[in-house]
Amino acid sequence: MISFNLHAPVFFLSKQDMTRWYRSIYMTISLSILTSFGCGGALQNFNIVSDAQEIEMGRQFSQEIEKELKLYEDPDVVQYIQDLGQRLAKVSKRANITYHIKVVDTDVVNAFALPGGYLYVNRGLISTAETESELAGVMGHEIGHVVGRHGAKALSRQYGLQIITGLVMGGNPGTTRQIAAQFAGIGGALGMFHYSREAEREADALAVEELYEVGIDPDGVAIFFEKLMALHEREPGGLDALFSTHPPSGERVKNARADIALLPHKDNLQKDSDRFRRIKKRLPPLKKSE
Repeated sequence: MISFNLHAPVFFLSKQDMTRWYRSIYMTISLSILTSFGCGGALQNFNIVSDAQEIEMGRQFSQEIEKELKLYEDPDVVQYIQDLGQRLAKVSKRANITYHIKVVDTDVVNAFALPGGYLYVNRGLISTAETESELAGVMGHEIGHVVGRHGAKALSRQYGLQIITGLVMGGNPGTTRQIAAQFAGIGGALGMFHYSREAEREADALAVEELYEVGIDPDGVAIFFEKLMALHEREPGGLDALFSTHPPSGERVKNARADIALLPHKDNLQKDSDRFRRIKKRLPPLKKSE
């Protein structure tokens, strides 16, 4: 993986000088990328965003999407989701950043992560999951995208250094709103931010590891994929958000189970919990799709 930390060399420059410095090297880096990778798969790992920049962009994106999304405010439900997410984040391979986890008040079955550790879980996803391990599998997958820095890499590929610099410095509020909507799938931007098959594969594998480490049955990852595919066959329009951004597939189920088979045996892996069942009872019933 190629990564550029462009923040440290300009630590003492003014914002105006920093912008000029970034612009002066933009074409050089772009040419280097094209020369080194062409259109090959290695470009998927190209990243020009530092940790600090990624976290700052995530903060700005979260502010924008929370102007559009209605957050669920039941304190028991919110606390449970935060506790479960933090358990997984603590054992992740990127536990050095702060994770912000919230519940969105919508029947839509989906979850998404913003760069820098901002995770949103839809109420509809909690209701659809039949066990805690299934819910944890989806949440672990989204944490996996943060761990793999897939959002930062997607931004690096799609927008380039100059626009990213403007985002970090707060100079492009319109672009900030647009990109935030792409990650969240709101405002007509549904599905515009697709992750590559490699990124989805890595996020699935990381989810399996995270669940196993905290003592939750990682088979929940594969089981939920299977249930979603079956549900999608019965009600094709009911899972548009999830299938647009993170399409489940037989290949993903097979890969997840292959990863699980490689793990050492561990007794008493938990599939469900009393707390999860209590939380589900607090949620309003899902509206039936027409």
